[in-house]
Amino acid sequence: MNKNNIKHFGLRVDGEILAKFRYVCDYVGRSANSQIIQLMLKFIADYEKEHGKIELPDKKEK
Repeated sequence: MNKNNIKHFGLRVDGEILAKFRYVCDYVGRSANSQIIQLMLKFIADYEKEHGKIELPDKKEK
C-alpha cells in the first residue's frame, strides 16, 4: 500500500454492529480498519474474477 495514496473513508454504522465487528476483529487479531480493507480486497477480487481486471483512469488528484 502506497502511503502517499492513503485516503480517509468515513462510515456510518449501527453501534451494535460496530461493537460486534470490533469484538470479532479483536478475536482474530486484526484492527477494524485492517479487517475492512481485507473485506474490500476480497470483494474486488471476486468482482475481477467474474468481470475482469478493473482498469482505473489515470487521474491526477489534488
